[in-house]
Amino acid sequence: MDTADDVRIDAPHRELLDQILDKWSLGVLSELCERPCRFNELRRAIPQVTQKSLTATLRRLERNGVIERRVMSTRPVAVQYRITPLGKTLRHPVDVLLAWTSHNMRAIERAREAFDEQEEARTATR
Repeated sequence: MDTADDVRIDAPHRELLDQILDKWSLGVLSELCERPCRFNELRRAIPQVTQKSLTATLRRLERNGVIERRVMSTRPVAVQYRITPLGKTLRHPVDVLLAWTSHNMRAIERAREAFDEQEEARTATR
């Protein structure tokens, strides 16, 4: 088993984790794990994302080798995104993180409330 001495989170690790676990990437990866999608299909599946943010997210994921972009030989030309074999390896660790958040959300909410109450009390006494 890894110990704290074995695991280091250096700048490249942080950058990659930031790009894979950011606000929109998880939604995109979730959709593409199910099936290949065109850009507008992803927009419909994640309605809160702007066109600009989705484009940037797709480019980051493609640059990291997690998804691939395929130009379809149709008229008009269409672009389809699909998860790569490397991207598929993210499914299990992401599922573990999501399960952890689901399991611990109530405790985290209680901790946040306690923290906020302490902050309010500290601010009130100033």
